[in-house]
Amino acid sequence: MTDTLDRTRLGGPVNPSSSLLRPLGPSEVRIAGGFWGEKQELNAASIIGHCLTWMERIGWVGNFDRAADGTVAEHHDGIEFVDSEVYKLLEAMAWELGRTPDGPLEPVYRELVERVAAAQEPDGYLHTSFGRPGQRPRYSDLEWGHELYCFGHLFQAAVARYRTGHDDALVAVARRLADHVYTEFGPEGRDAICGHPEIETALVELGRALREPRYVELARLLVERRGRRTLKTTLFQGSEYFLDDVPVRRADVLRGHAVRAMYLSAGAVDVATESGDAELLDALRRQWDNTVAHRTYVTGGIGSHHQNEEFGSDFELPADRAYAETCAAIGSVMFSWRLLLQTGDARYADLIERTLLNAVLVSPREDGRAFYYANTLHQRVAGSEPDEDEVSERAESSMRAPWFEVSCCPTNVARTLASVSSYVATATDDGVQLHLLADAEVETTVGTGAVRLAVRTGGYPYAGSIEIDAESEGEVEVRVRIPGWAAGAVARFRGEELPVVDGYARARAHFVSGDRIHLDLPIEPRLTYPDARIDALRGTVAVERGPLVLCAESTDLPSGVDVSRIALDAGVPLGYLPDGATVAIAIAEPRDAPWPYGDAESDETVTTATARLIPYHRWANRGPSTMRVFLPVAAAD
Repeated sequence: MTDTLDRTRLGGPVNPSSSLLRPLGPSEVRIAGGFWGEKQELNAASIIGHCLTWMERIGWVGNFDRAADGTVAEHHDGIEFVDSEVYKLLEAMAWELGRTPDGPLEPVYRELVERVAAAQEPDGYLHTSFGRPGQRPRYSDLEWGHELYCFGHLFQAAVARYRTGHDDALVAVARRLADHVYTEFGPEGRDAICGHPEIETALVELGRALREPRYVELARLLVERRGRRTLKTTLFQGSEYFLDDVPVRRADVLRGHAVRAMYLSAGAVDVATESGDAELLDALRRQWDNTVAHRTYVTGGIGSHHQNEEFGSDFELPADRAYAETCAAIGSVMFSWRLLLQTGDARYADLIERTLLNAVLVSPREDGRAFYYANTLHQRVAGSEPDEDEVSERAESSMRAPWFEVSCCPTNVARTLASVSSYVATATDDGVQLHLLADAEVETTVGTGAVRLAVRTGGYPYAGSIEIDAESEGEVEVRVRIPGWAAGAVARFRGEELPVVDGYARARAHFVSGDRIHLDLPIEPRLTYPDARIDALRGTVAVERGPLVLCAESTDLPSGVDVSRIALDAGVPLGYLPDGATVAIAIAEPRDAPWPYGDAESDETVTTATARLIPYHRWANRGPSTMRVFLPVAAAD
């Protein structure tokens, strides 16, 4: 039986009890076509079903059935944390049902929830890999068991269901499990943490949604316990890997396992917000600043070490060895969004857009049925077509693979696309702020009454002419983010150019029917040079166009030419294409030699040509290829 809630102001994935900017929920913001509308439709039509099909096929959903009937100890499919993928899919389904309620997905969702709920034990515990006769005891492997990590994803799935208007079965499961976790790990329980952060942000959000302060307090305890080196380490995974080397509030930069770092940081912002801990919030802002300045790829991706999926040292950002895991990029968006809500600083919104458009959207194939786990910025050898019926190792696919042994990324993409409208806009007492430039309908209430915005982008991110029709019941201020890359952008309202303050064009008025804000963004391609301290990128340049990072793919080069042979002629103006750019290139004819070094530059035959560059997120959709984002700069004559 479903207890249907009033969806008004229930909020999206994040809904702080206090913040400078108020996030808007699914009932207040709707993607209305355009670029992001296409991505949401792809998610609804393909990605969500693809994920469910694979998890049914390889037994990850069946684990819950076997847990319910008592046979899971005899046969469990997948590694310890595959429960979390089912929960992330349930979260994606819940947000999608909030967007398009009462469709054919609803009975599929309900059946899946029933199967999960049947596996819950009388005291609230719910995990298919631990605790039953024949399995390892509960909480016997906090370093690697991922029990609390999985619980966190279940809590976020329950929050999605609750905030889209339903207090029903999954929410009840989450309440019982959260009560169990509080008993086990709260003030009177175990003084311990999980090896993979995630539950922290989930507990806070569940506590916010259900108005249960105990869950928020437990999250605070888990954040404060980290950094005492209590988790057991190995030869290759030390305390830094687990973010257990120093207390969160004492760190200066993010380090260790990139996904763990981002999930912990998001949870720590939530804790700082709910507890009014300004010192902790300042520390997290400092860590964000230093990580973005020194440890982030041009795509917004993070993590340069394949071993341990970790950050490298400052400026250790080799393009050809970029790990840049999709889940780490999604975690970065989560972290930045929370800081944006607290501060209103446009830099956080800039990074969110950059990361979504480049480091996240590169993961799904154009048909939504294959994904990248890790995202290189330079593919040296043409990949091979994956077997569409086989599970791939997580980072070993040279092209997108349909599923992985560790398939955290496809379900993470699904829940992100289903809830992407939550990043479009926020509100304050006196107005509305637009952060993610998307075709959208915004309708909310502020101090002076109702505000309605209709945003039409005319093809953004490929085009730069954006129109916002506005109406309001009283005087309000509408702010529209001017991206940091958009030097020369102009915003106009009622024939006047709008002032830009702290990264936002601002229009204050009692908006009436027919009022329109017009934004012109310079979308021409431009050169982007790496910091000289990034040793691996010296002598190279990237090309960006609007918010999109472009790349050269061998598919677009003269026949037989590989990306290792090209260099960009920076003296020739970049050419404009509706979906990319053209560049002048020099093509070298390499000379084979028995030793790849010498006492002078090699004398190579060079020809010239024009090459097309495409958005990085679209590469590898036309068969095996080589690719690079950063191009060597050809020597001047």
